[in-house]
Amino acid sequence: MKERLTRQEVPEELTWNLKDIFPNDQAWEAALAGVLASLPTVTSYQGRLHEGGAVFFACLEALEKLSKEFLKVRGYAYLKQSTDGSDPANQALLGRSSAAGAQFAAQTAFVRSEALALPDGTLERYIQEEPRLQDFERQIQQMLAGKPYLLSPETEKALASLGEVLGSPSMIYNRSKASDMTFSAIEDSEGQTHPMSFALYESVYEQSADPVLRRNAYASFVEGLKGYQNTYGATWGTEVRKNVVLAKLRGFGSATHMLLHDQEVSEEVYHRLHDVILTELAPHMRRYARLRREVLGLDKLLYCDIEAPLDPGFAPPATFESAKEIILSGVSVLGEEYQEIIRDALNNRWIDLADNIGKSTGAFCSSIPEVHPYILVTWTDMMRSVLLLSHELGHAGHGVLSSRNQRLSNVRTSMFFVEAPSTINELLVANYIKSQTDDVRMQRWLAMQLLMTYYHNFVRHLIEGELQRRIYRLAEQGQTITANTLSDVQGAILEEFWGDELDVDLGARLTWMRQPHYYMGLYPYTYSAGLTIGTAVAQAIFAEGKPAVDRWLTVLKAGGTKSPIELAKMAGVDMTTEEPIRQAVDYVGSLVDLVVDSFEKE
Repeated sequence: MKERLTRQEVPEELTWNLKDIFPNDQAWEAALAGVLASLPTVTSYQGRLHEGGAVFFACLEALEKLSKEFLKVRGYAYLKQSTDGSDPANQALLGRSSAAGAQFAAQTAFVRSEALALPDGTLERYIQEEPRLQDFERQIQQMLAGKPYLLSPETEKALASLGEVLGSPSMIYNRSKASDMTFSAIEDSEGQTHPMSFALYESVYEQSADPVLRRNAYASFVEGLKGYQNTYGATWGTEVRKNVVLAKLRGFGSATHMLLHDQEVSEEVYHRLHDVILTELAPHMRRYARLRREVLGLDKLLYCDIEAPLDPGFAPPATFESAKEIILSGVSVLGEEYQEIIRDALNNRWIDLADNIGKSTGAFCSSIPEVHPYILVTWTDMMRSVLLLSHELGHAGHGVLSSRNQRLSNVRTSMFFVEAPSTINELLVANYIKSQTDDVRMQRWLAMQLLMTYYHNFVRHLIEGELQRRIYRLAEQGQTITANTLSDVQGAILEEFWGDELDVDLGARLTWMRQPHYYMGLYPYTYSAGLTIGTAVAQAIFAEGKPAVDRWLTVLKAGGTKSPIELAKMAGVDMTTEEPIRQAVDYVGSLVDLVVDSFEKE
C-alpha cells in the first residue's frame, strides 16, 4: 500500500512559497508583536472622530495600514494550518492569530461605533469637505447601511473581543477534520490496498472508474463520518444558534436577513436562485442520473456514483507542466496583463499541489495584501485538475487586478459575486481545450467535465444552500439542530431533487458533514449566483469578443467598489430577474442533451 507523505516529506516544488509573506516563523512572531504594539496608531483617534473629516480620514488610513499587516499575519498562520492541520505548531500559530484577531477587532471596534454615533449627515458632510475621504466612500456607505443594526459601543467591543470564541465552531470542524478524522484503508477490484483520506476520497476515489474501489471508498468514508456525526451536528447547531441570537440582538428580521445584509443581497434574489434552479434544473439532472445508471450498469445509483466516469477508457492525463500551457492559452483572450498574472501564479509557487497527511480538503484561493494570492489544490495528473486549477486561478486573477486598482477597503467583493471570475476562467479554458480537438470522445468528455462543474455549483452547493435555508427556518422557530435533524432534512431535499433516480442512503444523508461552507455565513448558495453570472459573461465573450472582455476586465478592476448586483450589471447581467438563471439552466440542459445523444448513438 502506498503511504501518504507527511508534510516534511513533500518535495518543495509541490508546495507554495510562504517565504513571500514571512521568511520564517520567527519573522511571523515579530510581525504579530508589531501589529499588537501598533494598535495605538488607530486607538489614538478614539473620541476624536467628531473633530472633522481630516481626522476621520487619518483614522481610516491608519486602520487600513495596520489591517494590511494583520492580514499578512493571519494569512500566514491560516495557510500553514491548511497544509498540515495535524501539526501542533501550526495549530498554535492559528490559535494565536485568532486571539490576536479578536484583540485587534475589539480595540478598533470604536471606529464604526463612534462614526455612526455622529449626528445624521455628518459623515456625508465629511466626504464633501475632505476629498481624500472619497477613497473610503464605499466603506462609509456600508457603515451607514448597518447603522440600524448597530449595538452600543460597549456591546460592539465585547462582541468583537469574543470573535475567537464565536468562530470556534468553524475552528473545531476544520481542525478535527484535518487532524482527527481517519478512515480505513480500502481495496480495489484487483485486491490491491489503497490509503484513504478525506482529500483522496473527494479528489480521486469518488471519480474512480473502478466500481469496487469507488464503493469501498464510499463505505470507508461514510463509516468515518458516522463517528463524528453527533459532534458535527452539535458544532453546526451551535453555529446556527449563534447567528439566530446575533440577528435578534441586532434587530434583524432573521439570521438569513442578517447574513444577506452583509452580502448586499435581497431575500427576493436569494429565494429566486434556490426556487428557479432547484425546480427547473431537476429534470435535466434526473435525465443525466438515469443515463449514468444505465451506462455504468448499476441496479441503483448511489451518491458515490454521481461523479463516476461514464467513459473510463478515456481519461486524459495532464501533468502540471502541460497544464500551464493549456491554462495560459485558455485565458489569453483576457489580455496580456491578466495572462501575466496567471503565468506568475503557475511559475512562482503560488500553488500548493501536494497531497499529504493533515492537508485541508478541497481547493481555495486566499489573497494576501501586498504579496499575492495563494492557491490550494490536490493535483492528480488528470485533465480534470486543469479545469479545477483554472477555476482557482480565476480567483487569483481577480484578486490581483482588484488589489492593483483599489484600496484595501475596496478590494473584496461580496460573497454573492466572488465565484463569477473563477467560473469564467474554467469555461474559457474548457473552450480552448475543445477548440484544439475534433475528437468526438474528447468533446463529450469536456461536456461531462462541465456538467461536473455545474453539478458541484448548481446542484451540490445549492442543495447545501437549501439545507441552510430550511435549517435556519427551523432554528428561528426554536427547534434544536442536531445530527438527526440535519440528516433528515438533507435526505428530504435530495429525494425531492433526484426523485427515484438516486438511492438516498446514509452516506447521502451525511453529506452535510463534508463542507466547511456552513461556517462561512450563507456561502453555499452563492456558487449558483457566481455560476449564473459567469455563464452569461463567458457566453458574451464567445459571442462578442473584445467588447465583452473589456466590460469584464473593468468589473475585475472595480473590486468591491460596487454592490454585487451592480457589478453583474456592469458585466451585462441582470441578477434581479430570472432570465440569466434560466439561461444558465438551459445551458446545462444543452450539455445533458449532448452527452445523452452521444451515448445513445454508440
